[in-house]
Amino acid sequence: MVPVLLLVKIAFGALLGLQLPGSDAVQCYSQVNSVSGECERYLGDGVSDEDCCLNINYGYKKDGNSACQACREAEWSQWSEWSPCTVSCLEGIQSRNRVCIGKGDCPGHKEEVQICSLQDCCPVMGGWSPWSPWSQCSVTCGLGQMKRTRECNNPAPECGGLCVGNREETTVCDTNQVCPTHGAWSNWGNWGDCSSTCMAEDSKVLPTQSRHRLCNSPSPSVSPPGRSCEGNKQETRDCAGTPFCPVDGGWGPWVKASECSVTCGIGNNKEERSCNNPAPRHGGNRCPESTTRYVICNTKQPCPIDGRWGPWTDWKPCADIDTTVNINCKTIVGLQSRTRRCIEPQHNGADCKGSYRDSRRCYDVEGCFLSKGEIEANWSEWSNWGLCSSPCGASKTKRYRECLVNYPGYKTKISGITKELDVYFSGTPKFRCSKLNGQFLKVEEERDCKNVPACT
Repeated sequence: MVPVLLLVKIAFGALLGLQLPGSDAVQCYSQVNSVSGECERYLGDGVSDEDCCLNINYGYKKDGNSACQACREAEWSQWSEWSPCTVSCLEGIQSRNRVCIGKGDCPGHKEEVQICSLQDCCPVMGGWSPWSPWSQCSVTCGLGQMKRTRECNNPAPECGGLCVGNREETTVCDTNQVCPTHGAWSNWGNWGDCSSTCMAEDSKVLPTQSRHRLCNSPSPSVSPPGRSCEGNKQETRDCAGTPFCPVDGGWGPWVKASECSVTCGIGNNKEERSCNNPAPRHGGNRCPESTTRYVICNTKQPCPIDGRWGPWTDWKPCADIDTTVNINCKTIVGLQSRTRRCIEPQHNGADCKGSYRDSRRCYDVEGCFLSKGEIEANWSEWSNWGLCSSPCGASKTKRYRECLVNYPGYKTKISGITKELDVYFSGTPKFRCSKLNGQFLKVEEERDCKNVPACT
């Protein structure tokens, strides 16, 4: 028998949204990044993963070092941006990837690789011409400078190349003549501290501050004699606007400011406090940290899940409305349909929008023959080169030509009541093109992707 007091404690804990003994607590987040799959907008912890996933748009982590687990069914994130090309000139490769977010596995590949080329040619370095003669010395007394130059034209660089080294050189030259040095003031130093940082409210005398400078930028020479600096080496001023001595602010108590932010799943309560215990005066510091905080709350109610359509069924065979009329291999327009199933909403979610049934106009070309003149077949042009097979090591790319069917005498659009309607071809005709490289329906070419990095 379970003691009555223990049953009362368990029921009271569930009512408050507390984590019960024996269940695993997780960190709950209200958003999962659609590109990286990372959990964002932290709500709080101390709840079970089932309670966090009462809203399927949420996600959770077992702890701070765990991966983010989305509550919804698995689906691919958006593709990342293409990576930089592996080479700066001629042909290389670049890749992009995506992340499977949610519960379960995602069909398809998480990475794609394609060919890239930033520049059709590679840089060719140039060579320097001989140095020019040295210039005249830049001064008539003391030490000066001379310089010489050269040109990057022996040969000139190509395709963005350059010459290695400096276009100009300088060297010191000595006139063997002594120059007089006249004194000059250094920059003023920073203003010193005020004689007081604050003042009494009834004070009539302002604090002062001063700054200094030196006659050493440069100092005047003795032989030959240079002129000394003119003016004062010190300045003093009042500290205008000196504040009254400050009183720092202090926090008042936290006060509940809102109910739970959601009516289902996990949310937050908002609490606020005021900097009035005491309020800051005379430029005193305001209270540190925030006036607002959020505390996790648990409604224990699942969130609505809207209905969603399942995949369309295959199109039914194309047929005339009058089923006794045979339209096979004829230019008579028929009708075909397909359906889909609504995966029912949960927890008062919205119903699926749109129709469960779809129809279109069609021609029945099932089993039609080339020999009877009902269809024609011709080879397509070469496709573009496809994605590279691997981001490193041996990597291949392909392109192809296909045998495509033409339907002479068939109209692809017909007039409807309010607009033109598209007409589709339904079924598989019996056709092939003239022989090309030993094939009748599809020809492929393959080549290596260039400048692919080695696998490590």
